[in-house]
Amino acid sequence: MLELAVLTVPDCPNEAVLRERLAQALTGHPDVSITHQVIDNEADAARLGMHGSPTLLINGVDVFAAPNTPASLSCRLYHDESGPTGGAPSVAALREALRYDAG
Repeated sequence: MLELAVLTVPDCPNEAVLRERLAQALTGHPDVSITHQVIDNEADAARLGMHGSPTLLINGVDVFAAPNTPASLSCRLYHDESGPTGGAPSVAALREALRYDAG
């Protein structure tokens, strides 16, 4: 079973984008648990592995964070091989990450 956690700051403007793209990427993944948590302090961000908002943890790991990225409550921008994807990973990047962690 895949365990996904969406971590956001209060009123994150990109949370809806991540949820929409994640819903598209999860087609064909019936065995998934998703939790959502609002983080409002640096200590919790560090403890939970939040590297900007929104952060998606797949089985407890932020697969989109560069190595040694510090915990952060800031807005997060994502990129893929074709360039910026905005405030959430692209559907293709999410599918790839889910495929890797499900296998």
